[in-house]
Amino acid sequence: MNYQLIVLLLIIPGFFGVAFAHTVDSVGEYRLEIGWMNEPVVSGETNGIELFVSPLEPELPLEEQEFKNGIAGLHKFLKMQLILKDEKITLPLSPDHNIPGKYYAYVNPTVAGFYQANILGNIGNTTVSLSMHPPKVDERGYIEFPESSDLTLNQLIDGHTAVVGEVNDLKETVSKLEQLDSGNEISYAGIGLGIIAIIIAGISLARSKK
Repeated sequence: MNYQLIVLLLIIPGFFGVAFAHTVDSVGEYRLEIGWMNEPVVSGETNGIELFVSPLEPELPLEEQEFKNGIAGLHKFLKMQLILKDEKITLPLSPDHNIPGKYYAYVNPTVAGFYQANILGNIGNTTVSLSMHPPKVDERGYIEFPESSDLTLNQLIDGHTAVVGEVNDLKETVSKLEQLDSGNEISYAGIGLGIIAIIIAGISLARSKK
C-alpha cells in the first residue's frame, strides 16, 4: 500500500480549506459570504474583508450554494463593523467594479486573533444585522525570515541607548576630573583619556546608525 499517497490525500483538502476559507450565512432571501482578501492573513499587514451578496437559491441547502447573480449597488446601504474584544471600527464598503455583488472593507489588523464582522444596513426592504466570523488573524512573526523586523529595530534602539548612556557617563567623569584638577599632570592625563573615550563612543554611535 502506498502510504505516502494516502498522507498526501489527507493533507491536500486541509490546504484548500485554508486557502479558500470563507464564511457563508443568510438573511431573508439573500446569501452573504465573507473572507479575507489575502490569505494567510497576518497581523500588521494591510488587508481587507471581501463580502459577496447574492440571492438565495431556495431549492439548495445553504452550504451547497455558490455566489452567482451578485447584487450590485449595496455599498450605499451596507457597512461592516469589525470587532476584536472591546475594540471596534466601522468600515465602509467599496464595490468591485468587475464583479457585481462583491465588496471590500479594507483594514490593517494589528493584533492576531478571531475578529467578528457585523454586516449592518439594508438589502432592498430587508434589514441586515448579521454577525459573521472570518478566519483567524495569525501573528506575522511565523512567516518572517530570517528575523523579525520589529526585533531587529528594538535591538538597534537598545544599542543606541547603551552607547548614548556610556557617552554621558564619560562626560560626567571628565567633569569630575576637571573639578579636582590642581595643575598636576595626572589630572590632565585623566581628562585626555576621557575625551578620547568620548570620541571613540561617538564614532561607534555614528557607525551603528548607518
